[in-house]
Amino acid sequence: MKLEQIVAELGLTELSAPAAGAADDISRGYASDLLSDVLAHAPAGGLLVTLQVHLNVIAVAGHADLAGVVFAGGRRPEPDVIDKAREEGLALYVATDDTFDIVGRLYTLGVRGSGA
Repeated sequence: MKLEQIVAELGLTELSAPAAGAADDISRGYASDLLSDVLAHAPAGGLLVTLQVHLNVIAVAGHADLAGVVFAGGRRPEPDVIDKAREEGLALYVATDDTFDIVGRLYTLGVRGSGA
C-alpha cells in the first residue's frame, strides 16, 4: 500500500516527509518500544509503530532501513528529533490512536509483520 494512502486511512499527522525518490510502497511493519528489538527484527522498508520519541529512534530507523516511524498515542518528538529525521529523509508521523489500534488498522490495510 502506498504510504500516502496509509497516512490518509489512519489520519496520521506528518512531521517529516520521506526522502525524494524513497520507496513508498509499504507491505511490512513492526511495533516495538525496545530499540534493540527493532534493530534485530524490523523489516527493511517497513513502518515502525512506537511510543519512543527520542533521537535514538531516528538512528535505529536509519540502521534498520525503515521507511517511516509512527508515534502512537499522540506522542510527539522534540523539534531536534524531527529536524534529524528530515536530514535523514525519514518520514515521521503522529497517530492519536494507541499502538494496538494502529497495528490492527495497518493489518486490515494489508500491512503485515516481519515474519508474515
